[in-house]
Amino acid sequence: MNPAEEARRLDAADPLAAFRDRFLLPGGVIYLDGNSLGALPRDTAARLEAVVRREWGEGLIRSWNGAPDLNGERAPGWVDLPQRVGTKIAPLIGAQPHEVIACDSTSVNIFKLISAALAMQSGAQGHRRKVILSEPGNFPTDLYMIAGLEAQGLAQRRLAPADQLADALDEDVALLLLTHVHYRTGAMHDMAELTRMAHRAGAFVLWDLSHSTGAVEVDLGHCGADFAVGCGYKYLNGGPGAPAFAFVAERHHARLAQPLTGWFGHARPFAFEDDYSPAAGVARLLAGTPPILGLAALEVGVDLVAEIGVTRLAAKSRALSEFFLRCLQASGDLPEATPAPASCPSGTAEGAPAGCSAARHELHCVSLADPARRGSQLSFRHENAYAVTQALIARGVIGDFREPDVLRLGFSPAYLRFRDVADAARHLAEVLRSGEWRQPRFATRAQVT
Repeated sequence: MNPAEEARRLDAADPLAAFRDRFLLPGGVIYLDGNSLGALPRDTAARLEAVVRREWGEGLIRSWNGAPDLNGERAPGWVDLPQRVGTKIAPLIGAQPHEVIACDSTSVNIFKLISAALAMQSGAQGHRRKVILSEPGNFPTDLYMIAGLEAQGLAQRRLAPADQLADALDEDVALLLLTHVHYRTGAMHDMAELTRMAHRAGAFVLWDLSHSTGAVEVDLGHCGADFAVGCGYKYLNGGPGAPAFAFVAERHHARLAQPLTGWFGHARPFAFEDDYSPAAGVARLLAGTPPILGLAALEVGVDLVAEIGVTRLAAKSRALSEFFLRCLQASGDLPEATPAPASCPSGTAEGAPAGCSAARHELHCVSLADPARRGSQLSFRHENAYAVTQALIARGVIGDFREPDVLRLGFSPAYLRFRDVADAARHLAEVLRSGEWRQPRFATRAQVT
């Protein structure tokens, strides 16, 4: 295979090619870190300027109810922005519009929904369930939130490898908390099957969709999921620190009680009553005043992802990652059977059996071989993965590093070209062959990796 010629052919046939121009991408950069921070949509700056100059600057506090726009008509008010953005996210994850709200951070939303699930379990007949089941190597904030509740005596953490979750689901488990797409390896859980297993054991399920939403197809309604959270700054391109979102299935709305009973989650926040009365449905997940600038930027990214369509994004994502592997194979830097087989553990790169992917230059792919069973990324293990990552960044190929030894490359289908992927594979092969990564400057650790 000639990677450059194949890339030209694939780019010419790409139905999403025109959407690349809807993003601001710096010249000389191949951006393979959209799974950590999405690129900037072109319309975001104009939207934020309108919010700052016109809605805030001219409308002032009136804009909570809707300030006049440039045509003298009344623009939508800020007060409903969390619901409006949540409604737009809902079809991207297979939810009903009134089941999703955009608010707070992923971490805060996880805390709220764990607490809500525990409260709902304590109201059931029989003994009180307190165990939160997850897997070792899950994204740290998920595990830290469980640990925080455990320290207060409200929960008990239990961890089991992915292939042992069924045995760990017993009558003490209140909630199964898993990340749909593993942040380090990209391995994707079978959401429908695990949700069924948890429900048979009498447990609720909370899915973290931070590495899924906007890149792979998700259908919470079809799977019967109870709760979910997701990130706004990765594939939804909402900007650094963008608000997250939370999902609660409609069947749980009446019993939903969250611990952060702030005034915006009140049924009548501007009645200024002394006693708390929860708002209807997912609106009670609100706490403090919504971050309007962050929500406005997120709305632009969500609108763009919705316009492209998750089905098309997921298909291109798989095509990009498979093409990257073929390019590495063509360069001679990976054997034909590159990625880990389905039996490889999803939790940690260190757990991958030695036979998964013997490769030249000590590079091992620890992502699953089946593109339908992994997220929009490929992860490679290397003893000096941090230095390799920095050498690539110095060449303009931006990926990231995850402890202890993983080079992670994300394939954001909304703006990546097949040409970018071919060039990135060539740069990686050159860095490995030349030993360029051994330069001392590439070993100096930055605070953010």
